[in-house]
Amino acid sequence: MSMIGEYFRVTAAELERATRDPDWAFDYIDETQDAVDGSEPSPAEARHFSTYQAWHLLGFLLERRGFPVDVIYGEEPLGKAEDWGYGPPQYLPADRVRLGAEALSRLTYDQLISDVDPRDLVTAEIYPLGWEDRASLEWGRDWFAGLTEYFAAAAEEGHAVIVWLD
Repeated sequence: MSMIGEYFRVTAAELERATRDPDWAFDYIDETQDAVDGSEPSPAEARHFSTYQAWHLLGFLLERRGFPVDVIYGEEPLGKAEDWGYGPPQYLPADRVRLGAEALSRLTYDQLISDVDPRDLVTAEIYPLGWEDRASLEWGRDWFAGLTEYFAAAAEEGHAVIVWLD
């Protein structure tokens, strides 16, 4: 079993309902994902996005840079939600999504990894393990690009984002 970083864009009305009724949100997200099952929309077109197992690497890299928004774990609890896999979901309100998108747009993956020693990842026990050399850092490049694109689209639409580990 692996830990997967999950994201779902919601309107202001959907967020309001989700914070009041996290069970509704869980079911709504599941139904929405099932409706697009099999299609692969781009991160900019998708309501749901995943960083798969790269969530921990990206979080480590962003935290080292003092990133202003917690785009990996979210910042606010989603009501009184129960565990959605590996803990309860959190969310970012639309203003924090916008700030995150702006900050991501000013950052490149090369900047994120420029001064990283793979031993730092091993010492920090960054999931998934296997950070033997600098080349292993390339694994996160496409996930970072997708996350950047996803947040830009969410910000443009004025969406909030629900975040969880599954």
